[in-house]
Amino acid sequence: MGIKGLQGFVAGVCPDACRTVDLREMAEKHRVEHPDFPPVIVVDAMSCVRHWYTPETWVCGGQWREYLASLENFIKVFMAAGIKLVFYFDGVVEEKKRNEWIKRRLQNNKEIARIFQFIKTHRKQPGREMFVVPSALPTFTRFALKSLGQKTVCTLQEADFEVAAYGLQHNCVGILGQDSDYLIYNTCPYFSIEKLRLDTLVTVMYSREDLCRALGLSLTHLPLFACLLGNDVVPESLLEGFWHKCLVTSPHKKNSYSRRANILLAVADYISKVPCSYSSLKRLEEMLPLGSDKTLLCRGVESYLLPGQQSPWIPPDMRSCQMVSLQQQSTLCQDKEIFQLAKEQHIQSENYSIFNILCNGGTECSNSLEDECDREIPGQALIYRPARQHIYAVLLESGKGGAYPLVKEWFVYFGNPLQQPELIQPVQPSVPGGTPNLKTLWFAKGPDVEKQRYSTFLACFHLEDGMEELQALEAPVAAFCCLLAYLMMQLAQVDSRAVHLGAVFVRGLTTLLMANSACGFPFRMEDLMPWEVFDGKLFQEKYQQSHQGCSLEELLEGNESLYAPFQNLKSLICKACMAKKRTIQSRPRGSGFFTGTQQREFNPRFQQTHRSSFVPPYHNQMRGFLWRNPQPQGRQYESGHPDRRRRFHLPPRSLR
Repeated sequence: MGIKGLQGFVAGVCPDACRTVDLREMAEKHRVEHPDFPPVIVVDAMSCVRHWYTPETWVCGGQWREYLASLENFIKVFMAAGIKLVFYFDGVVEEKKRNEWIKRRLQNNKEIARIFQFIKTHRKQPGREMFVVPSALPTFTRFALKSLGQKTVCTLQEADFEVAAYGLQHNCVGILGQDSDYLIYNTCPYFSIEKLRLDTLVTVMYSREDLCRALGLSLTHLPLFACLLGNDVVPESLLEGFWHKCLVTSPHKKNSYSRRANILLAVADYISKVPCSYSSLKRLEEMLPLGSDKTLLCRGVESYLLPGQQSPWIPPDMRSCQMVSLQQQSTLCQDKEIFQLAKEQHIQSENYSIFNILCNGGTECSNSLEDECDREIPGQALIYRPARQHIYAVLLESGKGGAYPLVKEWFVYFGNPLQQPELIQPVQPSVPGGTPNLKTLWFAKGPDVEKQRYSTFLACFHLEDGMEELQALEAPVAAFCCLLAYLMMQLAQVDSRAVHLGAVFVRGLTTLLMANSACGFPFRMEDLMPWEVFDGKLFQEKYQQSHQGCSLEELLEGNESLYAPFQNLKSLICKACMAKKRTIQSRPRGSGFFTGTQQREFNPRFQQTHRSSFVPPYHNQMRGFLWRNPQPQGRQYESGHPDRRRRFHLPPRSLR
């Protein structure tokens, strides 16, 4: 997650450490110097997603087809330059970094609250200065890149370590990202995604060597320098006294830099006078108020040492194993075959959340674009908890007396202070004939097993009685119907809160991914992607039309061929809700919200209150997905699925 202020310090105080480079030229130089190693750039994808998301509308849940096209264009530019990309995603939140994760999630809550306040005041999307990525964007980016033929890795520990290790071990041209920790690791060059000009492949390379010269340090000093500034291992709150001591004796104290810049200079000056030895490190640990944990500084320095690297600060016999070693005895899954498959699928970005649940009995979910002031719609974490409880029961074996192990959830929603994980009880789903064991779901073959996988998936969403009708639909449409019917059962009354609902819907798709992974993939993962069923901008427009009282013909844009399938799908969803004794009500309210740049007059009809039956509007495929949302041209879309452009799509529109 980086060192606070270091990136800005390098740009402002050490400009010689910021070199403008042409990645095409660097790749060509790499070919000459290393003919046996094709030019590869390893990408810290988690720090890049906000830069990849370029579609106009972001607040309504995402314009997913346009985002997919943006990713494909990004890849094509590098391919044209002969550069291979390898994408890394965080696959776990390490417990030693949990406090920092919580701190950032709570800060994100404040940012999201400001966004909703802006929407309520101005009835339009905020500017890019308030931008937050659409909910679940990193999750779906993994699957998008994989569908576009890219090597995509989901990590077993914090991504920055694995990225730095991969870059060093595979002699990469460099690392592309935006994390100042890459200035600390002794690895390949570090390139800025923020400064990248995609049209020219020119960006800024941050030089560790030039930074060290400016600070009077060596590369060996950098891990200790990072720890004494505060990082994900050593909290800043423990260092204030040490910083004050450094500032008092610093030769730089009379300059005009910011306080943070002066702290960086003062700490560097202090470290430069400390002998590089383990005994020096121990004296520093005694000086700092580390409480009972006197190994914090040692562990912080060690966290920057890549495989095969040594440090004078830590004797070789004092080093623990930095690369994660997953012993079976530390997991909830005792079946080695199941555990190994889950691990392989996790690393290869083929499943979702399953490995973490089987490995350490826990899972987490970051912020969603939800309005904490709107108490009538629960947070998505609570809406989908019943489904997750069923998924946990599918994954985990019950013990004596039928009791399941509790699952630790770190889910962000209003009212959850994140002081400790919530312990969730798995609940057996109502699968006809009983829930199959994981060995059957994952490894058995044959039509009966295919049916079991599908029925178990549906049971996770309380839809086990609708199997025949759902199986008759195309897979993306069936998945959409599962999710919408489940939402209708959870939200008996829905209002015109389309921004909040868009986030809830997209997070629901990740719950489908989790269920699909647990049940042995009754659906192809690509059938559950948001670009198959959802567009945030169109959802917002149709939602508002619905609340204005538009007729079915207007909502379907006069396309008569859609009337019958629409009515059939509407009946299916309503039937599923009625079976669970759910009455769907409408309570439209009046505030308009516009995503376009043009100004529109406020329509008083938005304030009319009227009640009607549930009418989720449908979508003109030609209008919505061909000229609004460009279709990517990746390999998977050109071959293997010749009818993908003509498929029958059902994007969610309105919940009335």
